Amino acid sequence: MQERLRAAEQTVERLREELLRAGVVLPSLRVDLVTVTSEAPYPLVELGRCNLDTAARLATALEGARE
Repeated sequence: MQERLRAAEQTVERLREELLRAGVVLPSLRVDLVTVTSEAPYPLVELGRCNLDTAARLATALEGARE
């Protein structure tokens, strides 16, 4: 379980850093600890809720990545 948690936390941190580079902050971004300790094959990432401004910046960042 420790290995899965560590890998999940590293992935969330990587995502947080990349989102920040794109000007997007998701305050609720975290590892879903229930799925780390469950029988599920992979831990889930909780993206959480955000305000409309953050959602718009995320959409813009994704549009830019596609181009």
